[in-house]
Amino acid sequence: MKPIWVVDDDQSIRFVLEKALGREGLPVRSFTNPRDVLAALEIDLPQVLVSDIRMPGGSGIDLLTRVKERHPGLPVIIMTAYSDLDSAVSAFQGGAFEYLPKPFDLPKAVELIRRAVDESLREQSSDEQAVEMPEMLGQAPAMQDVFRAIGRLSQSNVTVLITGESGSGKELVARALHRHSPRGDLGNKGPFVAINTAAIPKDLLESELFGHERGAFTGAQATRRGRFEQAEGGTLFLDEIGDMPFDLQTRLLRVLSDGQFYRVGGHQPLKANVRVIAATHQNLEERVRDGAFREDLFHRLNVIRLRLPSLRERREDIPMLARHFLQRSARELGVETKRLSDAALAQVQQFDFPGNVRQLENLCHWLTVMAPAQVVDAKDLPPEIQAGTTGRTATAAPAVAAVAPVTPPIGGHPGAAPGGESVVSPAAASAGWLQDLEREARQQLEAGEPGVWDQLTRQFEARLILTALALTKGRRIEAAHRLGIGRNTITRKIQELGLE
Repeated sequence: MKPIWVVDDDQSIRFVLEKALGREGLPVRSFTNPRDVLAALEIDLPQVLVSDIRMPGGSGIDLLTRVKERHPGLPVIIMTAYSDLDSAVSAFQGGAFEYLPKPFDLPKAVELIRRAVDESLREQSSDEQAVEMPEMLGQAPAMQDVFRAIGRLSQSNVTVLITGESGSGKELVARALHRHSPRGDLGNKGPFVAINTAAIPKDLLESELFGHERGAFTGAQATRRGRFEQAEGGTLFLDEIGDMPFDLQTRLLRVLSDGQFYRVGGHQPLKANVRVIAATHQNLEERVRDGAFREDLFHRLNVIRLRLPSLRERREDIPMLARHFLQRSARELGVETKRLSDAALAQVQQFDFPGNVRQLENLCHWLTVMAPAQVVDAKDLPPEIQAGTTGRTATAAPAVAAVAPVTPPIGGHPGAAPGGESVVSPAAASAGWLQDLEREARQQLEAGEPGVWDQLTRQFEARLILTALALTKGRRIEAAHRLGIGRNTITRKIQELGLE
């Protein structure tokens, strides 16, 4: 880890911080003025910069401005006396990580610097991972199932039906299926053409899909190629297929059946060398029962079905997605990336996101523009997020990609349906493990075994830490952040529990 730079003309402040940070095992380098810091930045970079505001030979505010111009991701903590509070707030809005009022409480100062270090390491880790941003993000088991399904389908041209709530990323999955197929970027570079069948008026949709001949109807002054022709050799993505008019469903079925179609007003059949991927947020089985969707078309489309999980079914992905969207919003607007505080992130993770990933992306755009500080606190979140986290509603069972059955966990799952898809609600699952704990505790207590408390507590803590480390691929700081404990705590627990 790089050292923490402390800039203050007061020798006693430098001494106190050097000793306190040294006891925490944090390397420190001290400076007496901003001029020396700027010179040092030409050849080195700190993990965190802690600077006073008023110093001979330069202002901490000016130093902050110049540092942020060169290194926008470097956390800067501004130390200030009470009389400098207005300028500190201005500095805070200008990109400071936090301000530290003098005289400060030493443990709180160390805690603040530690938090800035953790944030710097997290940003550094995410920057390394984001050198080439993947098409889709997700560490949740349900998303990993989707990724595996895309991998299995990578050399296939089979028709795929993608289901999932609005905003869950169905078009992203369709693009990934195309890109990794023989028709896509990694194959013959065929086009990917998307059309939302619910967004086009019924009387125009047929022409949009199949094209028209000149003079086919009033206003058809020239021959027009439809989406099937535009997608020749590639993939046609039919979004919201459940809203397609019934008579057009017949024409689509014919294309899928014999690979031929006619333009509107045309008499010459055209060959369709197109892979069709369809998507819907509706229950097509219900639409078939209601007579609104053709059963034979449903079976034609439903060769392979992928169900995308809602965001509330993959809450563990929210921190990663939020960081990505905040970084992207900052790049688009040309500003510094904002960060969610632990309290704000916890509140965002509690929200159910009826609009799914799209709603989270919009939230991050809103925060980039509207949040008053670089570190977004819980009070800075929009009212609907704060109001929506007061009570959690039960969510649906975890999504499972329907390409192949998913192997249940060792020991089975007491509510697993065929194919590995859980039919147990989160509330029931929560009650289940608590009942298992109660049963185990009762057995040990009745048997008179010694140290029941210590034994079960160690097992519980070990399982929590190992699970968090598995999710974060061994990154302790991120694992501690997700668990809501300090970095020192997780390190101590790993040693105590023998998890090294």
